[in-house]
Formats: sequence, C-alpha cells, structure tokens
Amino acid sequence: MSKLEIEDLRVSFASRSGPVPALRGVNISVDGGRLGIVGESGSGKSTMGRAIMGLLPPSAKVTARRFEFAGQDMLKASPAQKRAMRGRRIGMIMQDPRYALNPVTTVGAQIAECFRLHHGITGRAAKAKVLDLLAAVRINDPASVYDQYPHQVSGGMGQRVMIAIALAGEPELLIADEPTSALDASVRTSFLGLLDQIIKERGMSLILISHDLHLVSSFCDRVVVMYGGQVMEECTAADLANPHHAYTRALAACRPSLTERLPELRTFTRDPAWLEAKS
Repeated sequence: MSKLEIEDLRVSFASRSGPVPALRGVNISVDGGRLGIVGESGSGKSTMGRAIMGLLPPSAKVTARRFEFAGQDMLKASPAQKRAMRGRRIGMIMQDPRYALNPVTTVGAQIAECFRLHHGITGRAAKAKVLDLLAAVRINDPASVYDQYPHQVSGGMGQRVMIAIALAGEPELLIADEPTSALDASVRTSFLGLLDQIIKERGMSLILISHDLHLVSSFCDRVVVMYGGQVMEECTAADLANPHHAYTRALAACRPSLTERLPELRTFTRDPAWLEAKS
C-alpha cells in the first residue's frame, strides 16, 4: 500500500490585490483505510484533492515541508512524472459528471482513453476492458452505454461512469470529491454500496470529500474537519459524535433534525480565533 504524507501544505492563488490563501499549513496522512475530509464550501476540501492530483492551475502557488506519495516528492516531480502518477496510481472521482465528462465524446471512448494512456491497450482489447468495467460498476447494459454521450445517461449512471474512469488506471489511492452531492437518497445509498465494494475488492485507500458529517462518520475510518483552509480537528469516525473543537460542534449542531420542527435552520457565528489559533 502506497502512503500519502503531507506536512504544512500551503496553497495560494494570485490576484490583483495579492496572493489569496486557500490552504494554510495542512497536515494529513493516508496509509490505507478511508479518510473523510469535511467542512463548509470554501474550506479548502476540493483544493486539497486537486493539489494531490496535481490539477491546480498555474496561478496556484504550492509549498509544503513534505508532500510525498509512494516515496515520490510531488513538489519536485516533473510534468511527465506527475502524468504517470495521475490516474495510474492516484484516481479521482469528480463532483458532477455533467461538468467532468466530455460532452462531445462517448462514454466508451472516454474510458478507453484511460486504458490507452495507462496500460497501452487499444482497439477491441480496450473495448472489452471498458465493457467489463462498466459491468463491474453495475451498469446493466454496458454495450448500450458504451456508445452513449454523457447527456444521455442519468446522474447516478454518470457517477458510475466517473468511477469506471477513475478505476481504469487501477489506482492505489482514490479521491472522491463530493461524489453523492447530485444524487437523490436512494441512488446515493446504491452508489455508496458500490464504492464500498470496489474499495474492499481492490484494496484501495480512499479520501472522501464531503459536506455531510453523517456520511463521513458512517463511511470513513478517520475524519479531518476543515475551515478556512486549515484543519480544525482530526479524529476517528466514532469520535466525531463527541467533537473537541468548537467549529466541529457548531457544524454538528446545525444539522437539520428529522424529528424536531424548527421555525428556521440553525446557524452559527464564526469565531476569528479559530483561524488565529492555527496560523
């Protein structure tokens, strides 16, 4: 199992008024198992995933005391080394297939491209691999879906296609960025069951990025809570029910109740000290 080690990761973006920090000294470690990253929009969750994949734009400045995957220094890696790592050893399921998939290329062609790039498999052999993979992600009629365009498949099926693309490289680490945000409750349950099965069968590590405290606490082994580009708290999933940090407690208190009627949803006041204490 390849290990991801990140210490003091900082990411900022250039702007007319100066650099805008997105990640401020983040530390995480993944060596097998499932890590959940949770927090509000803008907390830096997706930036973290894209930094690991090497998908940040040129305007991003990335520094770290340590940023290694499988012994490879990701900051010193050449573009060719990053391309060899991305998709082949680290896979990513993007948030919404409507925007992540190429709208003018068929589903089959997009997955087949992964087999060509990462394994050198082309032609009929690639198509056979694609059909097998579509069946593995529980698509009932792989041959039909193979020739369809992304707009012709449902949201749930689009997410399965995204899993297939991520798995085509046979990665050791899978990053899932809000993979259930566009799915209804019944489809989400089925999707998570599929993801659970694939992770167990293939022995992959998982980083699950989500807004949903309940989801990460029930699906992951460890949880990192982020706010303002910083880690507020890291704990086991079981300990998330009794958080130590005030921010985590505030997030938990804002979850809607299925049994209690409230005139309006709960909100909380952010304390500037939460960031000052971590800077």
